[in-house]
Amino acid sequence: MTTASSSFPDDLPADLPGAVRAYLAAQSARDAEAAVRACTPDVVVLDDGHTYRGPDDLRRFVTEAGSEFTYTTTLLGAERVDDTHWVVTHHLEGDFPGGVVDLRYRFALEGGLIAELVIAP
Repeated sequence: MTTASSSFPDDLPADLPGAVRAYLAAQSARDAEAAVRACTPDVVVLDDGHTYRGPDDLRRFVTEAGSEFTYTTTLLGAERVDDTHWVVTHHLEGDFPGGVVDLRYRFALEGGLIAELVIAP
């Protein structure tokens, strides 16, 4: 069973896209349907050497990724790269290999929705 907790900073950029905010909240809550609504139908997620394509894979990713570990997540902040790209940084601590990592969530938007998400240190 996974125990995860999250904290979100109050100083996120005001222009952080709604789809990114919705996705982050959905992932934190493991709400697969809300995550799917924030993404394009052909969304691609790359995480830990795995590629997830489309809504069915995304649902599986949101509900299963990291579920074997207990951890806390702190959202450190977000940076706008350009009109369609954002990087959101999370700090994780837990019982996963290594125990501590800062992960960068690199979002690419298309039509206001997430078309690609790359998660890596």
